[in-house]
Amino acid sequence: MNTRSLFRLFSSDLAVDLGTANTLIYVNGEGIVLNEPSVVALHQATGKIEAVGTDAKDMLGRTPNGLIAVRPLRDGVVADFKVAEQMLTHFIHKAHKRKRFVHPRIVIGVPSGITQVERHAFLDAAHRAKVSEVYLVEQTMAAAAGAGLAVDEPYGNMVVDIGGGTCDIGLLSLSGVVYSRSLRVAGNTMDDAIMLYVKRRYELLIGERTAERIKLEVGAAEELDEPRTVTVKGRSMVNGMPKTITVTDGEICGALHDCVSSIIQGIRTALDRTPPELSADISERGIVLTGGVSLLRNLDNKIRSATGLPVSVADDPFSSVVRGTGKMLEDFKLLRRVCLN
Repeated sequence: MNTRSLFRLFSSDLAVDLGTANTLIYVNGEGIVLNEPSVVALHQATGKIEAVGTDAKDMLGRTPNGLIAVRPLRDGVVADFKVAEQMLTHFIHKAHKRKRFVHPRIVIGVPSGITQVERHAFLDAAHRAKVSEVYLVEQTMAAAAGAGLAVDEPYGNMVVDIGGGTCDIGLLSLSGVVYSRSLRVAGNTMDDAIMLYVKRRYELLIGERTAERIKLEVGAAEELDEPRTVTVKGRSMVNGMPKTITVTDGEICGALHDCVSSIIQGIRTALDRTPPELSADISERGIVLTGGVSLLRNLDNKIRSATGLPVSVADDPFSSVVRGTGKMLEDFKLLRRVCLN
């Protein structure tokens, strides 16, 4: 037995949702042990990591000279190989309670339709983080399993997983992906749309953390029955001074209109390309929404009105992908059938 195999005996397998906005880790037999922002704070001159995860996100927009806060993943794929590797290594060690000599087998949920180059980026980042084996699984397949759907049964399931960087739309049947598409329209795109709206409407500059707070507090796909408002602060573009404004759910609904429309159009395209027999299953079973953005107010109603199909939100949509990859750790035969590599 070589040294690497010996280390495997003392390690726990991991399921990883390496997302643009957040990284979640599931340890076999323990459940979700880590949920932190996918952010790294670096020293510009030396490249040394100063903070990772929650501590690094707190620095967004507030870093002093010489420090930068970066997201190593963009639109669901690895944008900075070295930083992604360091971030994943940090999270793996943290999930294993700071044990250094651990080389787990990991399963990573990745966006649908990623290129061969993008697959290699995930594999390289994982191997450089000293894992023993890496398996890549499409996020829609993992999300469906995490939402409790029977992905190995001979009928169709449609899952729409809307995270921070991508919206993944998948039609699944018999442990396979019949159709999948990944849209670069998701939570971060919505934050950008809110920042742009506030800039144009109020001549006020706000950061991504403030935009995210607006989305969480008053964001909606349709105007709410009971209007909501939120007060935010930023920097005036007119005189450079701090300024406070109040925005309503109706305003943010308008700001998010194009993002929501793009997601609905992606779903319609998927339905147009669904085989007739599976269309019958979808009309009966409906569409399941997962991912953090599925909690956007009235999004399910908007999709239901646009498609005429039943639409439901998973019980724990934020963690559906990592829970699904965790189930695959426990069912290696299923993992072998659905893994991309």
